[in-house]
Amino acid sequence: MTKVKVVTMAHELAVWLFADRIGTLALVDGRLNFCYAPDWLSQQDAIALSASLPLQAEPFDDRKTRPFFAGLLPEGQMRRLIAQQFQVSGQNDFALLDLIGGECAGAVTFIEVGQILPVPTRNDDIQWLSDEDVVALLDELPRRPMLAGKDGLRLSLAGAQDKLPVVFDGARLGLPLNGTPSSHILKPAIHAVEDSVINERFCMALAEAMQLQPAKSKVHQVLDHSFLLVERYDRLINAQGHRQRLHQEDFCQALGVVPEMKYQHEGGPDLALCFDLVRRATRPSAPQVLRLLDYVIFNALIGNHDAHAKNFSLLYSGKAPVLTPFYDTLSTAVYPTLTPKMAMKIGSKYKFSEVQARHWEQFAESVGLTKAQAKRRILELAKLLPATARRLQAEPGHSFAGNAVVERINALIEQHCTLTIRRLTHPTDGESVAPD
Repeated sequence: MTKVKVVTMAHELAVWLFADRIGTLALVDGRLNFCYAPDWLSQQDAIALSASLPLQAEPFDDRKTRPFFAGLLPEGQMRRLIAQQFQVSGQNDFALLDLIGGECAGAVTFIEVGQILPVPTRNDDIQWLSDEDVVALLDELPRRPMLAGKDGLRLSLAGAQDKLPVVFDGARLGLPLNGTPSSHILKPAIHAVEDSVINERFCMALAEAMQLQPAKSKVHQVLDHSFLLVERYDRLINAQGHRQRLHQEDFCQALGVVPEMKYQHEGGPDLALCFDLVRRATRPSAPQVLRLLDYVIFNALIGNHDAHAKNFSLLYSGKAPVLTPFYDTLSTAVYPTLTPKMAMKIGSKYKFSEVQARHWEQFAESVGLTKAQAKRRILELAKLLPATARRLQAEPGHSFAGNAVVERINALIEQHCTLTIRRLTHPTDGESVAPD
């Protein structure tokens, strides 16, 4: 009997970090693998692409490779539409990175093996947009996420919400072409989520007023269209006045968890894993652990139920990673049609309304904090938050005053904070003693 020779096809992409080729992403028989380049490994100052991909000569298999690389791509309907645009399979991470992996989160770029990384000398390869262009772009985004397929554009951001990397110079908006780094993320209104732009801007401004170091954001209006512009914390202007990329990765990537398992109830990371990552990755870790604690408390009190592990990231900007500024902060609890379940449990509870003093204690214990330390900070934020939010709502210069959604957010914050203070200071009042 004649043996049939099976031909296996391999495809390769060069993986660049900043201006260095650090390795190769390969697709072999439908499975990904990643291997660091020997030249990169031999450099004294070589850094790992991800906490989940430590420096080593041996290649990483699909199970180890996919979480970081798939984690750079859009999700859900956005991903399906991009795949349709290019006529590739929606499950094909490799093809999508090949097609749109030019400007990603962090400092990673994908180009064909043998090609030289396009390095714009002055960040001036920008297609500036008129107001009419911006409105047309906003109309097009739901049908063509990331403007996939437009000449010179290879843009990718994780997440399921419409967004677009852009350049904003304080007056004009533009599209970054041929390797030019973007400066901002444009976030249009979310369909069927009332006033999502004002909601997110208010929550970000509130985090800033509480000194929680969120990403900088502003509501921008073009003709009759409002959208959020979020300044990219993974970009900076160097001494020569050129925009540079900084490297970052979200917690799912750092923990080796694929994006479709980002929610805890799907098997994704819980808060204990997130705190453990911060302790392992950052130096000194204590201030970063306390920042993460603040993020968790703030999200719970404002009703941001969508704070999953892809909404926390590490920024590699100095000798050791730090927590990135706070981002994707939206009070989802004010919308009755959205889930009342939090993305990650506090103690044993997914629903904030069920979180009693003992659940905060379970949380503190599981993340390596003392109960007294956690309780002190929870009470501190719960007492400060309502008045800070009311003050912010009344401040001139914003469009918060009189906004129905902002009013609902403030009412919810007052309710959550009052409940939390009561439960933490009188833990036995009206509390069920039934085991969880």
